Amino acid sequence: MLDFNSRGQTALYVNAAIDAALVARQAATPPRTYLGGSRLGHSCERALQFEFLQAPKDEGAEFDGWILRIFGIGHALEDVAVDWLRAAGFDLYTRKGNRPDGDQFGFAVAGGRIRGHVDGILAGGPAIPGMAFPALWECKTMSAKAWRETSSKGVASAKPIYAAQIAVYQAYMDATVPGVADHPALFTAINKDTAELHHELVPFDAALAQRMSDRAVRVLRACDAGDLLPRIAAQPDFYECRFCPWAKRCWAQPA
Repeated sequence: MLDFNSRGQTALYVNAAIDAALVARQAATPPRTYLGGSRLGHSCERALQFEFLQAPKDEGAEFDGWILRIFGIGHALEDVAVDWLRAAGFDLYTRKGNRPDGDQFGFAVAGGRIRGHVDGILAGGPAIPGMAFPALWECKTMSAKAWRETSSKGVASAKPIYAAQIAVYQAYMDATVPGVADHPALFTAINKDTAELHHELVPFDAALAQRMSDRAVRVLRACDAGDLLPRIAAQPDFYECRFCPWAKRCWAQPA
């Protein structure tokens, strides 16, 4: 017999309802039809192919309600960070015209098959050594462990996928926001456990942006030709492969 007065049972029922709703909403969201600029720093080009081609993920590898809740909290905290920066005197644009209904800042190249959407553009702000405007703003939320590593080592060392994203965005956004590649981007990392903030100026890395652009072209050409790019590893027990949602599909294919 169920104890409907149990606080534990209440949590189970409510959480199950929330997670079911989030999973259903995610399933109804149209998939990306382009290669995202935020993903180009991913270490495995074959995984980028599977992602671009919308290959079905392995059984059980779809996002569950818990992961979707983590994503939702991350998005909400980014909105909070926008408010904090504006309160501190930064002229931060997150939408064109700074209107709530304005389009998000972004770019589309290669016939729209490579796209990216930036968190914001800083048009002005307090006098801070090394900062100049306009500047790209990118914000990430992290666990305490990841935040400590990022704040101590810097984004390029601790989170190269984020550094690649910043470089690509600076490169492609310079056409619509002249000067954004001339000035360091402001990278903000929020510790989700403690609310600690890490802010870091990231100069434009043209060589990194070019490597990522070349990678995007390589992935698209391989997809068009029906070819599979090499795996990142020689064995399926490689740590990145163990967390890949296409691992079974990948290792069932030729090397």
